[in-house]
Parts: sequence; C-alpha cells; structure tokens
Amino acid sequence: MNGEVLPNGRLGLNTAHLCVDMQNLFDEGGPWATPWLKRVLPNVARLVDRDPRRTVFSRFIPPQRAADAPGRWRHYYQRWSQCTLENLAPEMIELLPALSRYAPPAAVIDKPFYSPFYQSALDRLLGDRSIDTLVISGAETDVCVLAAVMDAVDRGYRVVLPEDAICSSSDATHDALVTLYHRRYGQQIEIATTQTILDHWPAS
Repeated sequence: MNGEVLPNGRLGLNTAHLCVDMQNLFDEGGPWATPWLKRVLPNVARLVDRDPRRTVFSRFIPPQRAADAPGRWRHYYQRWSQCTLENLAPEMIELLPALSRYAPPAAVIDKPFYSPFYQSALDRLLGDRSIDTLVISGAETDVCVLAAVMDAVDRGYRVVLPEDAICSSSDATHDALVTLYHRRYGQQIEIATTQTILDHWPAS
C-alpha cells in the first residue's frame, strides 16, 4: 500500500467500476480524438483487471443521421456530421482493444447522450447488483465523465474518481473540474490515485 487513504474509508463489495466511453471514437485518429486517452488507459485497465465482473463500460452511440437527433443535438450533429452512424466507420464506436477483451464478463451499456444513466440500462443493472459505490473512470473529464459523476451523486452513490484514470482534450477544463470536485463536492466526491483506490478495494 502507498500509505494514502480514501476520505470515507475502504470500498465495499458493493462497489462497481463505471468506465465511461473509452472508445476508438476518442482515440488517436478518431474524429473526437482525446490526446491523452492512451496516457490514462493503463490505469483504467488496472481498475478493470481488479475484477472485470465489477466493471460496466459505457459507449457513446451517435444517431444514425443528424435529423434523428432531438433539439439542439440536431445542430450539434450537423456540425459533426462525420460522427453520425451513417458516416462513421463501425469500429469507431467499439471499446479500445485493450479494454474490449474484458467484455464479457464486464458489462457494456450504450447511451445516446452524455450521461450513462440517461436512456440506458445502467440504473437497472446497478440496482440488480445492489451497487452503492461507483469508481468512475474514462473520457472526458469535463463532458461525459462530468455527466456521469453528477447523475451518480444525485442518485446517492458514493463516488470515487481516480484522478489518473480520467482524461480530457482540454487540460484547462480538466484541471478546473478536478478543482471544482475538491472545493465544492468534497462531501460527495472522493478523488484519489488509481493505486490508492486499488489498495482500498478488496478483491472479491
């Protein structure tokens, strides 16, 4: 162990790892490339490897075409028309190869918007497993991870963020979000290194 502690103590057996949108879509060469996705990938994989059955991967699935999207999302996909399914290579929506090998037994849920809780099977899946704590990793800190974190807080989950297993295409807004979590949500969001989390998360 590295000597560091989690603010609210050890993680229990009702802990799951929610890995957000670690897909080819956001990798180098993808239309929404996140430059340091690969930098955090080894730590994400370490969290999955603790027990793949405790991981849920989310995948961001764009609409077939811009006209299928609701409201302002339609304008968004008119701007990013290359990211609609009619124009996107099918492999772009798949998990990164280093992670896809874990599913199954890891679960995969698809989502149409930023939050993995909205219009997806996530709520039911976590409820069926009596999960009360979420370790949330993935991309991007200031978009889909942010949406996942806030929805998890609203649902009453204990939320633990591995600061070295989340990433963004913007260093400035990544840093701003980590600061926000520390200063405004310290009672509900714990931030630690991947190693500290693993040190305080018993294997099943």
